[in-house]
Amino acid sequence: MRYFLDTEFNGFGGELMSVALVPEDGDQDYYVVIPIDGPYHPWVEKHVVPYLESVPPMLYNRLDRVAAAHDIAAYLANDPEVTVIADWPEDIALFCRLLLIGETEIVDIRHMRFEFRRTPGFSTARNSKVPHNALHDARALRDHLIALD
Repeated sequence: MRYFLDTEFNGFGGELMSVALVPEDGDQDYYVVIPIDGPYHPWVEKHVVPYLESVPPMLYNRLDRVAAAHDIAAYLANDPEVTVIADWPEDIALFCRLLLIGETEIVDIRHMRFEFRRTPGFSTARNSKVPHNALHDARALRDHLIALD
């Protein structure tokens, strides 16, 4: 199945703060907030932090980085054909880094494919119900790309 990915992070090159995976089919969205030690980048403090938990409480977890990695692996475990789609290269890079739980260890994920889709003229933030919230942005990306297919 295809999953649409969005992340929020603490400024360019900064730490991962949240991850969302929205499946193409169904309503089993995944969203996790990963607490970080501040300080936050000023833009992130204003535009991201206030919206990190702007989803119903039953739709997200607040987990440390390693627990989040295992949680994502469990979420994807029953899907033998995972394709993760993102419109921003850093989302893929941060997601892949999250899967590394030690210097020589990754979470138990068997197979995964990544697809980068450039979306000229489209902004997840401008089309999101809650801009700069990874879950809402991933939903906007899914809706946009499915409409194009």
